[in-house]
Amino acid sequence: MEHITLHIISHSHWDREWYLPFESHRMQLVELFDSLFDLFENDPEFKSFHLDGQTIVLDDYLEIRPENRDKLQHYIDEGKLKIGPFYILQDDYLISSEANVRNSLIGQQECKKWGQSTKIGYFPDTFGNMGQAPQILQKSGIHVAAFGRGVKPIGFDNQVLEDEQFSSQFSEMYWQGADGSRVLGILFANWYSNGNEIPVNREEARIFWKQKLADVKSYASTNQWLMMNGCDHQPVQRNLSEAIRTANELYPDITFVHSSFDDYVQAVEAALPEQLSTVQGELTSQETDGWYTLANTASSRIYLKQAFQEQSNLLEQVVEPLTLMTGGRHHKDQLTYAWKTLLQNAPHDSICGCSVDEVHREMETRFAKVGQVGHFIKDNLLNEWKKKIDSSQADSDWLFTAINTGLHDKVDTVSLAVNVAECDFKAAHPTEAYRRMAEWPLPQLTVRDLAGRPVEAKVEDLGAHFQYSLPKDAFRHAFIARQVRVTLPIHLAPLSWKSFQLVEGKAEEHAGLYRNGVIDTPFVTVSVDEGLTVYDKTTHEAYEDFLRFEDRGDIGNEYIYFQPKNTEPIYAELTGVKVLENNARYAALQLTHELTIPRSADDLLDQEQRGLVEFRKRSTGRSQEQTTITLTTEMTVFVDSPQIRFRTKLTNTAKDHRIRLLVKTHNCSKTNDSDSIYEVVTRRNQPAAVWENPENPQHQQAFVSLYDEQKGVTVGNKGLNEYEILGDDTIAVTILRATGELGDWGYFPTPEAQCLRDFQVEYTIECHQPADRFAAYRRAKAFQTPLTALQIAKQKGQVPASGKTLEHPALSLAAICPTAYKAAEDGDGQVLRYYNMSQETVRVTKQPQTVLDLLEEPRAEDSGLLSPQEIRTERLRERE
Repeated sequence: MEHITLHIISHSHWDREWYLPFESHRMQLVELFDSLFDLFENDPEFKSFHLDGQTIVLDDYLEIRPENRDKLQHYIDEGKLKIGPFYILQDDYLISSEANVRNSLIGQQECKKWGQSTKIGYFPDTFGNMGQAPQILQKSGIHVAAFGRGVKPIGFDNQVLEDEQFSSQFSEMYWQGADGSRVLGILFANWYSNGNEIPVNREEARIFWKQKLADVKSYASTNQWLMMNGCDHQPVQRNLSEAIRTANELYPDITFVHSSFDDYVQAVEAALPEQLSTVQGELTSQETDGWYTLANTASSRIYLKQAFQEQSNLLEQVVEPLTLMTGGRHHKDQLTYAWKTLLQNAPHDSICGCSVDEVHREMETRFAKVGQVGHFIKDNLLNEWKKKIDSSQADSDWLFTAINTGLHDKVDTVSLAVNVAECDFKAAHPTEAYRRMAEWPLPQLTVRDLAGRPVEAKVEDLGAHFQYSLPKDAFRHAFIARQVRVTLPIHLAPLSWKSFQLVEGKAEEHAGLYRNGVIDTPFVTVSVDEGLTVYDKTTHEAYEDFLRFEDRGDIGNEYIYFQPKNTEPIYAELTGVKVLENNARYAALQLTHELTIPRSADDLLDQEQRGLVEFRKRSTGRSQEQTTITLTTEMTVFVDSPQIRFRTKLTNTAKDHRIRLLVKTHNCSKTNDSDSIYEVVTRRNQPAAVWENPENPQHQQAFVSLYDEQKGVTVGNKGLNEYEILGDDTIAVTILRATGELGDWGYFPTPEAQCLRDFQVEYTIECHQPADRFAAYRRAKAFQTPLTALQIAKQKGQVPASGKTLEHPALSLAAICPTAYKAAEDGDGQVLRYYNMSQETVRVTKQPQTVLDLLEEPRAEDSGLLSPQEIRTERLRERE
């Protein structure tokens, strides 16, 4: 028998918040560190401790024990504490592409402050692994990944069949990403606690090791075996050195060593066999029975997903680009703080919505903090920039600018309040100031561009309102303003702006798009009778009953959806249609649906939850008591865009249920496209033959698309991360899921996960030719970012009243998706990041580009060609 070295790595998987709120877990963390320090000082055989791949635990500890900073530094320098490479252990799928990269970037920056990092992509408990992880790791200087989920281990004596793309004989394998990048993958085939609580007593140890050694041997490809000594929030095993001595005495043919990932990876790489399995793309346990893939965390507490999308989008697509558009101060420290605060909501038990209620209440506060910082920076940048705009050619003093800070071409409406008169508190008592403004004679107003051409817009009188400003060099300025709200449709290129003026006069009247019950544009004809019908003029396909709402019961938990047995779906009834807006540029209709459903599960559910009855064995049905939920949907159709926009509002008054919107297509393909992390991933509509779960939930970011050789339909969304393909022709997107318990290892009631609150969900539907799908995907991306607008003064300046910051092919090529335009971390120029959504090589530029890795370290100059699914970070030193 080949001599075995068994590497025992001490760790504690640190869910920062989960079945206890953050501060409760933090108090345990403090005790863990204190215990580690004592062990390091008194047991020279205890070599090291792996800090779970995340640096935030250092900050969490030092907030309580700031006097121990030098002690922390000492043990990191000695290699006793193994830190990094990430800031937190994120969920891959439920945060944005950029948030995944910033987690690595900030984590590595934090590690540099301490001196060193463990170079292993650590995903011990991620609920599925993104297909671009190998490329992201490679471009972050990491070539090995360790993960606990996603691959089916089948054992040394079993054969991996040719079509089993997500199975491996061994716990070691190669993991090939969407673009072809490859890393060594290490699967915790026996979980990341397979060496937990090793006995010291010889008889207990003999029993322990007999089973554990057999388990490891089943999957190991080399003579270097791995045992993970720890589990969730596990205190350090203080007598581990003695337990290792016992093991060495019992098994003289095996060398048991207290190890680290650095030592283990070096040893296992040197011993790898020539033939290893290669798993490809995303790893989401596709070849299992489908019950414990935990994909339904994508629909738990959807309000959290919406908040993450909103705040990450604020940082990525508004504040960072606006910094470069305005030439303003970087606000680097404030931005780093905002990113760190946002990422504190990204761990898998946090953003997945699968913790106790106290955790998610605190998350909402963090989201609010990110928004406050982001809007502060945004307002600072705009307030400085607006002083530089040259609007001297205007005829009016009432001026405003519309801005597309996003990286995609956008058709939308922009709306802002414009002050047309002001009365300062220095000029009149506040009560008098309000009276003057309320009685100020408002003329009839219309909108023109600065060349005097009329612009179709809506102007509404908002009356008198209290206002204030905070000058940088004086005390606050308070006043009453007479305001009007201006709303206008507009088409703006990426990173561009255009200015307008309010002038006295009557607006020209134009025929509206909505006539005789039909909205007609160059792209579609839309009608609403008993249901929504859309005729796509580009493919000549008519979609009847195009949009429906479906409700089903849910007696699962925050992790897993489970429909009560012997129940059927309930569909909402369309009860009303109302015209909200009708002009030559866009029309908006309000669709009212009524959904009458059971108020909750029946009374048996509480008993089964308390009795820890596994959800699949529950007999609970739905209550006989009914409630009616009204879904009010605003549908907007633009003359300049094939994309149809929807905003649905509802107040949830029921428990234990799920609402989905259903989009019926005429698709003939067996696969779908979905927006994932730096990837458009193609998935099969139907699961593998071994799949037993009647549901096949999948993750998405901005869109999911069904297309065949003749036609396509793409559904976009904001923060609605769960979808399923029903049959091969219906896209089902979850807009609400309400459950009452955490699930997992005990009974943890979560009444706030029932989501008895007001909801507003936003989504789009676009019909298109299959060849135009990438343009549709970019419009779905553009939908994520609202336009910005601000009032400006009539003045001379050096910034043109209308303009564009950057000309770059990545902003206009349909198959290229830009994700970041930001100041470089080292202050040397600008960074533009983008990736290829297609499976074809795309020429982006004719000239070589200055390329950085994802940590913004220089790489060799690259050609202008971008390989399929390749991510590129380009340094721009001058505006192009």
